[in-house]
Amino acid sequence: MDLITVLQQNVTFFYITVGIISLLIGSFLNAAIYRIPIMLENSWKEDCLHLLNEGEASDEIAESEKFNLFTPRSQCPDCGHMITAIENVPVLSYLFLRGKCSSCGTHISMQYPLIELFTVAVSLIAAWKFGANMQTVASLFFIWTLITLSLIDAKTMLLPDNLTLPLLWLGIVANYFGLFTDLESSVLGAIFGYLILWTIFHVFRLLTGKEGMGYGDFKLLAALGAWGGWQILPFTIFASSLIGAVFGILLMLIKRSKDSQPLPFGPWLALAGFIAFIWRDEVLLYMKQYYLIG
Repeated sequence: MDLITVLQQNVTFFYITVGIISLLIGSFLNAAIYRIPIMLENSWKEDCLHLLNEGEASDEIAESEKFNLFTPRSQCPDCGHMITAIENVPVLSYLFLRGKCSSCGTHISMQYPLIELFTVAVSLIAAWKFGANMQTVASLFFIWTLITLSLIDAKTMLLPDNLTLPLLWLGIVANYFGLFTDLESSVLGAIFGYLILWTIFHVFRLLTGKEGMGYGDFKLLAALGAWGGWQILPFTIFASSLIGAVFGILLMLIKRSKDSQPLPFGPWLALAGFIAFIWRDEVLLYMKQYYLIG
């Protein structure tokens, strides 16, 4: 009897398994959200040094300041205290430490337990929707990547290619096996997802002389189209634009500012794409009723 069969026969055990794994993944996502932008910045600096014919100096920097998703160990940014294994248990450690560093008492951001709990919540939604099968396994990787991209974009206004492009190709591979839609819809979703925002970007820049979004948004929508098919694109674009506009207006009212500020679009694309992906059949039925798709 394989693991999938065991999980299918014991739904409670299935949900507990998904919950524990996603809680641990949520802790890892916190590290990725913090480290990936720094890794990108370090890579850009090394490239610049190479262009300036200082390759040896670049190699020395890379060797002396090794920094990736696993190295160095997590530490307090204020006192440098290395986080021990017991202090790194998702959610529980935060509660036990009362949200403070055990060494210097510096406040620890609420982001860490919130991301861990949010990762569990959306992972369980996927598990409930798809059940104990390969759809859930694939959708969890999709959702975890969306969380990482959303938080990185919210913090840095960047959607890294090393996340958006693999996500796009994984969507096409998943649908090569027909997990969520057919291969043709997946490929067309990737193509149209990119081209729609690319066209809007260039028309907006032509009319206003300003850039309304980044190329990372094109790639993220292409990835969403690759996973859910071209059919989810109208809803995703409409819903993300609506949510982003409402958020922007509320932010202006709160800050009492008449000038609009640049805001990341990635989180709203990810949220709308998640909804369209999880409730794909319901979204498509609604769209057909209102003749938004054929």
